[in-house]
Amino acid sequence: MANQYFSPVRDPLILGNKTYAQITDDIAKHAETRPTGKFLLAFTFTSLIALMGVLSILYTIWKGIGVWGENKTVGWAWDITNFVWWVGIGHAGTLISAILLLFRQRWRTGVNRAAEAMTIFAVICAGIFPVIHMGRVWDAFFIFPYPNSRAGEGLPGLRSLWTNFNSPLLWDVFAISTYFTVSLLFWYTGLLPDLATIRDRTKGLQNKIYSALCFGWKGTAKQWQRFESISLILAGLSTPLVLSVHSVVSFDFATSVIPGWHTTIFPPYFVAGAIFSGFAMVLTLMLVAREVMDLKQYITLNHIESMNKVILLTGSIVGVAYLTELFMSWYSGNIYEQWCFNRNRIADPYIFGPLMGVEPAPYWWAYWSMMSCNVISPQIFWSKSMRRNITVTFIMSIFINIGMWFERFVIIVTSTHRDYIPSSWLYYTPTWVEAAIFIGTIGIFMTLFLLFSKYFPVVAIAEVKSILKSSGDQYLAKQAQEDQTERDLQGGGSFAPAFQRDKE
Repeated sequence: MANQYFSPVRDPLILGNKTYAQITDDIAKHAETRPTGKFLLAFTFTSLIALMGVLSILYTIWKGIGVWGENKTVGWAWDITNFVWWVGIGHAGTLISAILLLFRQRWRTGVNRAAEAMTIFAVICAGIFPVIHMGRVWDAFFIFPYPNSRAGEGLPGLRSLWTNFNSPLLWDVFAISTYFTVSLLFWYTGLLPDLATIRDRTKGLQNKIYSALCFGWKGTAKQWQRFESISLILAGLSTPLVLSVHSVVSFDFATSVIPGWHTTIFPPYFVAGAIFSGFAMVLTLMLVAREVMDLKQYITLNHIESMNKVILLTGSIVGVAYLTELFMSWYSGNIYEQWCFNRNRIADPYIFGPLMGVEPAPYWWAYWSMMSCNVISPQIFWSKSMRRNITVTFIMSIFINIGMWFERFVIIVTSTHRDYIPSSWLYYTPTWVEAAIFIGTIGIFMTLFLLFSKYFPVVAIAEVKSILKSSGDQYLAKQAQEDQTERDLQGGGSFAPAFQRDKE
C-alpha cells in the first residue's frame, strides 16, 4: 500500500470493511445453505411464468404456427422480433466482461459474472424462436449443412441439398453458435477458481459435484498463470465477435429490398442497440441479485453509476442512429423509403401527422414508444443523483428493455404490413399464444439466472479479493489518511476522498 497511489476521486467498490474470509463467506454461502425466503418467492414466480411459456410452445408445436397472428403480409412478427431482442441482450454480457478485463477496469469484478451468465441464458432464449417458427421443429437440423452425398443412400429423413449459404439466416447460425461457444468457455473458465473454493468448503455429494465441475483446480502459481492467459485470449476473441454477430443479424434485413430495411447503417445501428439493451438487462439482473442474494456490499452504487454512464452513452448513439435513418430516407429521394418512415412510422395523430397533412401511421404508437424509452428517458442519467438512485435505475432498465423490443417490432412490422400492393395491406395483431411464449421466455431466462445465482458464485470471489486492497473502503480510507498526513507535513490544503465527501 505504501508505494501505491490511488486517486481520491475513486470510490470504494467493496463496502463493509470486508476481510478475505468474509468475502468468501458472503458470496459462497448461497451455494452451501438452504434457499432463503426471498429466493423461493422469486423462483416460484419466475418458474410459473416459464411454465406458461413452455406450455405455449408445446401448444404451438401441436397446433402449428397458425395459432399465431401472422398473416399473408406480415410473415415475420413477434418471433423474429423476440429473436433479435434476445440476441441483442446476449451481446452485452460477454462484451462487458471482456472489454472491461482488457481495459483493467476494477468495477468489472462486481458485474462480470452475472453479465457472462446473462449471455448464455439470453442466447438459449433467442434460439427458441427460429426453431418454433419453422413449424416442424423435428426438421430443425435442416439449418445445418448436410452433405448431399448421402442422398442416394435411401436414408429416411435426410435431404439431398446443401443449405443456402447465400442466406443471412444461415450466417446467423454460424455467427451465433460461434459466439455462444466462446462466451460459454469464457464464462466457465472464470468460474473455475470459485468452484474450487466452494468444493473446499462442502462435504458429501456437494463436494463431489463441485470437484467434478472445477476440473481439479488447486490454485497453484502455474494454474493462475494459465488462467490469466486464457482469460485474456478469450476476452480478445469474444470482443470482435460481439461486433460481428449482430452485424450478421442485421444482414437478415439489410440484404433485402424492403423499404426501411436495406440500409447500410444497420450493422453499427444493431451493434449499438444490442449493447444498449444488454447493459439495461445486466442492470435489471444485478439489482435483482443484489436484493435477493443480499450482495449490496459487492454490487455498490458505484457499479450501478458506472453502468448508467454506459447506458447514457450507448442510448445517445442509438438516438443518433434513429435520426440518421430519418435523414437518409429523406435524402435518398426514394418515395417508397420516405413512405415507410413518414407514413408507416412517425406520422402520429397529434404533431407530425397533422404537420405533414397525412393520416396517422397504423403503428405510430410503437415508433414513439421506442423513441420515448430509448432516446428521451435515458437522458435522466445526466443527473448524478439519478444515476445513483436504485429505484430510478431499475425503472429505467425496464423502460429500455421495453424500448429496445419496440425498436425490433417497428423495424419488422412497420416495413412489412404495407407492402408494394395496397390490396394486400393488413394490420398485424399478436395472439395470446405469441404473447405467452414471449413472456414465458422471460420467465425461463430469470429462472435460469436465479438457479445460477443459487448454486454458483454470482459475484467472482477470486476477482473481488484481487481488488480488496485497492478498492475496499477501509483501505481507501487508510490511504486517504496517509495522503492527508503527507499533505499536512508539506503544508498543503486538506481534502477528503470522493466517497467521504459524499457522506459529508
